[in-house]
Amino acid sequence: MPKNLVILFFLFLATASVAQVTDGQRNTIDNRYIDEYGDTAKIYTKEIQVELSDEVFYYDYKVIDYKMDTTFIDTTLNMGKYYAFNVERKDNFELMSFHNPGQSYNTLAYSFSDFQTYPKIGARAQHFDYYEVEDVDYYSVPTPTTELMWSTVLEQGALLNALFTFNKSEQFNAAIAYKGLRSLGKYRHAISDHGAARISLSYHTKNQKYFIRGHLVAQEMNNEQNGGLTDESIEQFESGDPNFKDRALLVTKFTDAQNELRGNRYYFDHFYVLWDKKDSLKTIPSDLKIGHQFNFERKHYEYYQDNANLLFGPAYTNEITDDAKYSKFYNEVFVSLNSPITLGEVKFKVNNFNYNYSYKSIVIGDDGIIDSKLEGNSFAVGGEWHTQLKKFNIDVDASQVVSGNLTGHAYVGAASFKLDSLFTISGRAHSTSRAPNFNYQLNQSDYKNYNWQNNFNNEEVNGIDFVFDSKKWIFASVHMTNIDNYAYFDQDDDTGQAKPMQASQTVNYFKVKLSKEIRFGKFALDNQFIYQKVSSDEDVLRVPDFITRNTLYYASYIFKGKPLYLETGITFSYFSKYLMNAYNPLISEYYLQDDREFGGFPLFDFFVNFKVKTMRVYFKLEHFNSGISENNYYSAPTYPYRDFVIRFGLVWNFFI
Repeated sequence: MPKNLVILFFLFLATASVAQVTDGQRNTIDNRYIDEYGDTAKIYTKEIQVELSDEVFYYDYKVIDYKMDTTFIDTTLNMGKYYAFNVERKDNFELMSFHNPGQSYNTLAYSFSDFQTYPKIGARAQHFDYYEVEDVDYYSVPTPTTELMWSTVLEQGALLNALFTFNKSEQFNAAIAYKGLRSLGKYRHAISDHGAARISLSYHTKNQKYFIRGHLVAQEMNNEQNGGLTDESIEQFESGDPNFKDRALLVTKFTDAQNELRGNRYYFDHFYVLWDKKDSLKTIPSDLKIGHQFNFERKHYEYYQDNANLLFGPAYTNEITDDAKYSKFYNEVFVSLNSPITLGEVKFKVNNFNYNYSYKSIVIGDDGIIDSKLEGNSFAVGGEWHTQLKKFNIDVDASQVVSGNLTGHAYVGAASFKLDSLFTISGRAHSTSRAPNFNYQLNQSDYKNYNWQNNFNNEEVNGIDFVFDSKKWIFASVHMTNIDNYAYFDQDDDTGQAKPMQASQTVNYFKVKLSKEIRFGKFALDNQFIYQKVSSDEDVLRVPDFITRNTLYYASYIFKGKPLYLETGITFSYFSKYLMNAYNPLISEYYLQDDREFGGFPLFDFFVNFKVKTMRVYFKLEHFNSGISENNYYSAPTYPYRDFVIRFGLVWNFFI
C-alpha cells in the first residue's frame, strides 16, 4: 500500500478536533457558504428529498455520489445503519459471509443490474471489498469533517475506515480516506489483510461554467487460503466433538496459499457549460454543456502456493505463482442539452474502451497453445434522456458498441410515479449484451487443468423490474430476467476441477423481494423476505427458494434530556436448503457442485446499539445459538460459518 499516502492522511486527521455544530454555528455557515454548485445546484445535482432535523442531520455537509445524487452526512441510528455495519459498509442480506470478515461471500440472490457493455477481469469472489468507481463519494462541506469507523474482528486485528474531508474554498473540496483490515480468523490459515487509500477532489469556477471532480484509489486485498476443511475435520466439526471447540485444531486442506487482488485507479470527469438561459422567473435554467470522463485502471490477481496440492490436480511446477494482469483506458465525451420545461435532459455520448488482459508468456500444453493475452480496442455510441412530467420521471440510457474487438449493447428504460409521500411506483426494462469476463475466455496457471482459452458468445440479459415503495404499506419488488449464453463455472466430469462453461438454453430467473417494518409503541418488527425461482432445461443457476431476515427490537431515547438513543433486539436470518455453490480459491470463483445441499440453519444475533450526539456504538452477540443448534452451518461446502462471537465497534463523526 502507498505508505506516504497513509501518513499524509493521518497528518490531516490530526488537525481534526471533536466539536459539535450548534444552531448558531449553522446559521453562520449558511451566510458564509453556498452550495457546491451555487444557486443553480439542481441543474447539476439531482437532489434527494430527505427528512431533515437539526438534531440529527447536518444538511450543510453534503455527500455527492457517482451519479451526482446529493445526500447529507447522516448521524442518525437506525436499522439500515446496523445492517451495513460491516467491512463493506453495505447491507449483505442477499449474501452469505465467510467466517472471517474480508474473505468472501457466497451469493444467495442475484440482481443482474450491471448495465455495462464491456467485460471485467473476473475473480469475482475477491471483489466484494473492492472500491469501484461507483463506490467513491465526493463531498461539499463548509468546515473540516471527519468520520471514523472502527470494529473488532476475529482475533489479532481490527477494522478501521477513516475519512477526512475539507473545503479549501467555496469552489474546491477534497477528501482523504483509508480503510485497513486485518483479522486472523478462527480457522487455520484464513487471515484477511486489506488496505484501501482514496483521495477524491471536486472543483468549479466562480462563474459556475466549469466543473471537475476525480479520485485516486490504491487498494490491496490479501487473503490466506486453506482450501476448506478435510473430510475428517468436517466429521469432527459436525459431530460437535468438544475437543475441537477451538477451531484452529481442525485440519484444513492446505496451509501455504494466498490470493491477492491489487488495483490502482485514476479517474476524473468534467464538463463545461457552453451557455445557460433562465426563464422569466429565473428558477429553472436551460443549458448546453460538453463533458469528458477518463478512467485508467490497473489490476493484478495473483495466487501463490509454496507447494502444489493435489486438490487442484497435477502441476507444471512445485511452487505455484499465478499472476493475471489487467489494464483499461476508458474515455467518454458527451454533449448534453438540458431544458427542464420542454424536453428534459438529452445527452449524446461516444466512448472508447482499450483493454489488455495478460500473462507472462504463452502456454504449450496437451490441448494446444494458450495465448499470453487478450487485448483490443472498442468504440460505442449512445444517448440518454431524463425528464420529469408532473409526478412522472422518465429515464432512458442506451449504448451500442459500433466497432472494435468487442461487440455488445446496453439499453435501459425506466419510469416512476410518486404520489406525494404515500408511495412510489417504478418500472424498468433492460437489455444487455457483452462478452463474459476475461477469466472465462483466457486463464493460465501452474496447475495443468486451469489453462484454457475459449471463444464464448456474448451473454444476453433481458429483464423487467417493478417496484412499489411505501413506508406506510410495504416495499415490494418483482424482477423477471432471461439470460442467454449464461457463463458459469462447473466441475469437469473427468478431472473434478472447476472449468468455465456456457449454457446452451435460456435461463429464466424470477425474484420477489418484500420489506416491511411493523411498529407498536417503542417496539418494532423489521422484515425482509425474498422468494426466487430459476427455470431452465439446464441446472446452471442455483439459489435458495427463499431468504428471510426478521428483527424484533426496542428503540427509544433513555434518560432525561434525551442524551442517549438506544436500539436493542434480536435478528433472525434463514435461507432454504439448496445445492450451494462451492468456492475455488485458485481462480477466486464459485462453481457448481452436486454432492450436498446446504442451508436450512437459523442464525440468531442479539444486539445493543446506542447513539450519543454524533457517535453510534454497535455491540453484537453474533450467532449466539451456535452452541445449541446443529453444526450444519456453512458459507460454502467445506467452509463453516463462524461460531458464537462477541463483536463491537463504533462510527463517530467530528465537525469543526
